[in-house]
Amino acid sequence: MTRKKRRLILIAACGSVLALAVGLILYAMSGSIVFFRSPTDIAQQAIAPGTRLRLGGLVKDGSLRRGPDQTVDFAVTDTNATVAVHYKGLLPDLFREGQGVVAEGVLEPGGEFRADTVLAKHDESYMPREVADALKAQGRWQEGGANKAAPAPKPATAAADSTLGPRSER
Repeated sequence: MTRKKRRLILIAACGSVLALAVGLILYAMSGSIVFFRSPTDIAQQAIAPGTRLRLGGLVKDGSLRRGPDQTVDFAVTDTNATVAVHYKGLLPDLFREGQGVVAEGVLEPGGEFRADTVLAKHDESYMPREVADALKAQGRWQEGGANKAAPAPKPATAAADSTLGPRSER
């Protein structure tokens, strides 16, 4: 066998092993992929109960109900459709009505969403693109508008603070 044939066989063997490894990795990850859906997507598509997914949108005003043992019921909306969410656990500090939220969990047979993780965002700049586009189309979110967080105040420097005096006197 010539050097050229040996090199070609080695490259083909390495390529097939690499392709097999990539295929096994993709197959293993297929069970853990969680798809993102908006309330409109859930209402329009026939999503089977028990399907694990991420639900994103805004917490509907007036829908927040706190129960015993850290249970919380609220509704997530994209202004077209609304999905009821049930969650047991501590909510993030930034969670409130009218605010952007992403909940990860399972869709129940009655159409209720049972969340096991709730993530709140301080403004819509971190909203998933699909939800932000839906909100923009409905006029609920303007880029650079009132929904943006206010800039943090600049810290005062010692030279600008007249009560402390010059640095050499401290």
